[in-house]
Amino acid sequence: MITDLFGRTLRDLRISVTDRCNFRCPYCMPAEIFGEAYQFLPKDEILTFEEIARLSNLFVQLGVNKLRITGGEPLLRVDLPNLISQLSAIPGADDITLTTNGYLLAQQAQQLADAGLHRITVSLDSLDDEVFKQMNGRGFGTRRVLDGIKRASDAGLAPVKINAVVQKGVNDHTIVELARHFKSSGHIVRFIEYMDVGNRNGWKLDEVVPAAEIVARIDAELPLESADANYVGEVAKRWRYRDGDGEIGVIASVTQPFCGDCTRARLSTDGKIYTCLFATDGVDLRGPMRDGATDSELSDIITGVWNVRRDRYSEIRTEFTADENAGDLRPKVEMYQIGG
Repeated sequence: MITDLFGRTLRDLRISVTDRCNFRCPYCMPAEIFGEAYQFLPKDEILTFEEIARLSNLFVQLGVNKLRITGGEPLLRVDLPNLISQLSAIPGADDITLTTNGYLLAQQAQQLADAGLHRITVSLDSLDDEVFKQMNGRGFGTRRVLDGIKRASDAGLAPVKINAVVQKGVNDHTIVELARHFKSSGHIVRFIEYMDVGNRNGWKLDEVVPAAEIVARIDAELPLESADANYVGEVAKRWRYRDGDGEIGVIASVTQPFCGDCTRARLSTDGKIYTCLFATDGVDLRGPMRDGATDSELSDIITGVWNVRRDRYSEIRTEFTADENAGDLRPKVEMYQIGG
């Protein structure tokens, strides 16, 4: 097990298997920038499944026990169950999960479960079709996503977690409806404060609905009580319904930063390791690996990166935005390159 400069261990690895997505959510990949002519990574620059599995095995040997597959939209990657099978064969990879927008999930859920996927998280920002169409940037309705959630549950990938980014004036009026819909379903909705991911989503602090307000709105109609975290480093603050009929989570990266116990590293589509969602630069692993580096040499690179890690962006951002409607304007890696 390795630690960074603040004593934080490396426990979670998020793996982006593609930089492409079939949605154009304004808070991640706005359509006016990521249009038809946008140049995504060519195939030879993307890690192969065998390369991902090799690096994942090294991360697990260094203390990681949770692997999360992300994108872009990971279900666009051809033959993804093959990768899941390779990852599930790694001793010590105790929790293999995947985050998806759910649009292609119905037809792939059973294959993913059969390959060894343990859990799944589906992004669904609203049940209101018109709001959802606006937020996914493609005019897609909710039906296919809801079908995907059901198929995932039927395949044993339950409880499904449903992630909803909350943006003031866009979908915040639908959060109670979303909570009510999944209450008693066994699934867990997690409401996420709108964050300044990447450099192109036009983020403004006054468009953030604070976690405390999200909880208060839901509690007013569906009474809640605080619940303990499931494990150290859990990003979502847990709230359970007082009638015992389920729970929700709230991810408060803006108003209540949780940098202090962050255990997550990220592997980008092109094989760079990033130590923060808001990082500026990554360290290349693909180049040394393709040039013949041994497992020991690659492990040394990973260890060296983590040992000097001092990221606490959300805490620093809070200092910048406490009094001003402006944040840290340094360039950051785009979320579609390293996942959420």
